[in-house]
Amino acid sequence: MKTVAITGVEQCELIDRPVPHAKDDFVVVKVLSAPLCTEYADYADGCARAEFQRGDEDPSCLGHEAAGEVVEVARPGKVNIGDRVVVMPGFWCGKCRFCLSGAYIHCQDPVDPHASCGTEAGAAAYAEYCLKQDWLVLPIPDEMSFDHASMACCGLGPAWNAMQTMQVSGTDTVLVSGLGPVGLGTVINAAYRGARVIGVARNSYRSQLAKDLGAEVVLNPEKDDVVSEVLERTGGLGASKSVETSGQSRYMDLLLPATRRLGDFAFVGESGGYTIEVSDGMIRNGLHLHGIWHWSLADAPDMLKMISEVGDSLDRLITHHFPLSQIEDAWRLQMSGMCGKVMVHPHD
Repeated sequence: MKTVAITGVEQCELIDRPVPHAKDDFVVVKVLSAPLCTEYADYADGCARAEFQRGDEDPSCLGHEAAGEVVEVARPGKVNIGDRVVVMPGFWCGKCRFCLSGAYIHCQDPVDPHASCGTEAGAAAYAEYCLKQDWLVLPIPDEMSFDHASMACCGLGPAWNAMQTMQVSGTDTVLVSGLGPVGLGTVINAAYRGARVIGVARNSYRSQLAKDLGAEVVLNPEKDDVVSEVLERTGGLGASKSVETSGQSRYMDLLLPATRRLGDFAFVGESGGYTIEVSDGMIRNGLHLHGIWHWSLADAPDMLKMISEVGDSLDRLITHHFPLSQIEDAWRLQMSGMCGKVMVHPHD
């Protein structure tokens, strides 16, 4: 099968790997839709970061979200050959309290699919086929497209968890910074719950896309006094909920003072260190800070229901489609910032 490997700075190629085979609770999924995430950064610097479930670096182990069709199972289990499924990220133990509760993403004992199945391939989603435990693939309704179903991963997943954790409702004003694909997914999630949405971004393409997806306004920190504008639009109180998706401290510096007292602040974007003034910034404002990664499988029915109801928005969020052979063009597009969520179709 074909899979993608990074070979140098802004260099990659398709390489041949053996098609993996099902074993125990691992099934084989034919990947039909693979959304692109942050791997473009690995392409840009020529160094593929290891997937979070593996301890070694593998420049051909790329991609962690997908949707497709089950083509092989090793034993009777939760899915059958022919099932249409969305593939959840990571490879987890399935036995600890986090996995059993649905919060599998916080599992402390991940497994190596290659070692488990005796194969050199199968962990990557940027490939024609992938491996996944049967409890980490969710059957999708017949009427739902693979592209839409795959948004249950990073397209909508982190933002869904943020909305659930902060209990966002129609009475909230949600402030969102960093309107990349995850931030745009946050706009969809918040608007779906009836919340008022204010975005913060420099990219004019994505600012307009955010407004098309339901943001009331998008503020540009290079032109607008973001904190003053948010306070003015909220009667001097600030946003009741804030979601930071960029991972950049310059946005955190804007969102924290623009969040109202007793408000909620969710860190969604991966980042390094950041210093918060504990007394004046947190304690005296009564802020609730949340570290958000992915959503709980216990919410799967509600997640799929939302996807079925926001299809038009997902068609706007997914702005470009590429065959696997054009992954380099897809990554260069991501690097330009002139896109929403980008989709690769390995069998096109």
